[in-house]
Amino acid sequence: MQGIVMLKLTDVSAAFTTGVGLSHISLSLAKGGFLYIVGPTGAGKTTLLRTLYLDVIPDEGEVECAGYSSLTIKRRQLPLLRRQIGVVFQDFKLLENRTVFDNIYIVLRATGSSSRDARKKIIRALTNVGMLARRDQYPGELSGGELQRACIARAIANNPLLLLADEPTGNLDPDTAYGIFALFKQLNERGIAVIIATHNYQLVKEFPGRIIYLENGKIIKQG
Repeated sequence: MQGIVMLKLTDVSAAFTTGVGLSHISLSLAKGGFLYIVGPTGAGKTTLLRTLYLDVIPDEGEVECAGYSSLTIKRRQLPLLRRQIGVVFQDFKLLENRTVFDNIYIVLRATGSSSRDARKKIIRALTNVGMLARRDQYPGELSGGELQRACIARAIANNPLLLLADEPTGNLDPDTAYGIFALFKQLNERGIAVIIATHNYQLVKEFPGRIIYLENGKIIKQG
C-alpha cells in the first residue's frame, strides 16, 4: 500500500578520502513508490544507493529502511535488512561458470532459503522477467539485455520490499534499455518500491516517476 513510509534518510552525510561523498541528504519513499536519482557521472548516485542497504554507513544522520535504523542496527541484522532489498548492478556481477539458475540459487541459499524454496523462488522470478527459458544458459551465452534481466530476477527472487538499480541500462542499446525500464515499471505495479540511479534522461521521460537531482553529493532539486 502506498503512503506507508518504508525508507527515510534524515540529514545523511558520508565523507570519502577519494570521490564524492554525500552531504545532508534527506528523502523518503513510500511503500510501493518509484523514484529516480539522476545526475552526472560522479554526482554521488552510487554512494547514495549504497547507504540505503548500509553498505556505506553514514558519518552523520540516519537511514531508516524496512524497520531498521543505521543508528541502532547490529552487524548480525544486516543480512535481515538486505533480504528486504534487491540490488541490480550495472556490471551484472554474475558468476561466469554458473548458469542463470545457479547464480540465483547460490544467493538464495546464502540468505537462508531451503533448497526447495529456492527453486520455487527462482522459477517465479525468472518467469516474471521473461527468462525462464534461459535458466540453463551461462552468462557468456546471453545478450546484454538478457544479462540484466537475469540480474533483476536475482534481485527480486526474495520478494523484496525495495529494488535498487544502479545505472541498469548503462551498457545497453536504446531498444534493450527501454525494455528494462518497462520491466521495472511492471515490477513496481506489482508492489515493489523501485529506486533507479541513472543519467538516461530520455527514459526517465518515457517512464515518469518522482525525481531527485543529485550533484556533488547534494540534492539540488526534486521534481
